[in-house]
Amino acid sequence: MPPEFLPLAIGVTVFLALLLAGVGIFQLVRTSSSKRTLMQKVQGTGSLSDFSPLTDAAQQAPPAQGIMDRVKGMLGLLGRSVARDKVADHTKVRPKFLKAGIRSDRAPAVFWGAKLVLVVLLPLGFILFMTVAPPLGISTPMSVGIFTGLALFGYYLPDIWLLNKVQKRREYILKGFPDALDLMVVCVEAGMGLDSAISRVAKESRSNNTTLSEELQLYNLEIRAGMPRKDALRNLAMRTDLQEMHNLVTLLIQTDKFGTSVSQALKVFSDTMRTERFQRAEAKAAKLPVKLLFPLVLFIFPSMFVVLIGPAVISIIEAFTGM
Repeated sequence: MPPEFLPLAIGVTVFLALLLAGVGIFQLVRTSSSKRTLMQKVQGTGSLSDFSPLTDAAQQAPPAQGIMDRVKGMLGLLGRSVARDKVADHTKVRPKFLKAGIRSDRAPAVFWGAKLVLVVLLPLGFILFMTVAPPLGISTPMSVGIFTGLALFGYYLPDIWLLNKVQKRREYILKGFPDALDLMVVCVEAGMGLDSAISRVAKESRSNNTTLSEELQLYNLEIRAGMPRKDALRNLAMRTDLQEMHNLVTLLIQTDKFGTSVSQALKVFSDTMRTERFQRAEAKAAKLPVKLLFPLVLFIFPSMFVVLIGPAVISIIEAFTGM
């Protein structure tokens, strides 16, 4: 290896080692926390208060979360000092985090603090790389463009992360929504009220879909706190951010307003949801041949050509060389 590339190789090696060590420690802490939670469920030590989504997450977090809490605290202070107006505007900011399952009051401040840190950190990392690395022949306009692009990427990276988290959470809730709706239909047809049926579904779906169970439990807590059912249902639809949940909420509000049968309306809606789930599965199956086309062309077909045509090519080459 040339001597001028030695600092770059050492820096990359140290960075990868630290990154792998951090990922390993994070996975170890996460696995131990999951095992501890599972053992508490098996032993029956967990109560309904532990299940409540309003419980402080710091009480259930492992000791290693202290460092993350300090980092979040620093980012929160930075975010409040830089974007005070946007952090204080809870009506526009908080719904974005509620859709992602983030209920902490300091989430907007941490969000804007992370934006500022990434805007400064990524360009500084590029400058440090250019200082340590050997001359790469990058012109000054190109360096300015890369610097600006990294700053913009750092600014929008928290937004991308938040949108991705909302999308994954929406898909996860959608997977358990039809089953929870079927269970709700069974409870209502058995003679339970709507609120009691939702509470029962929240308890029963806890092991299958924790996120949906937490949202339904939040609905029950809002009802117990005295909030009107219509507002609690709308809050549930807003937090889940599912079109299917919006349709269900509209159906339940109209049923409650006009005094029609809740069980019949839920049964029809459940049949519709079951049909839509089957249609989504058919749509994914129809897209499968198109998705398999590129792996076939790039990986499987070349191997087949080598196996089928390779011996003939070798024979032809040997025949011509023998002449």
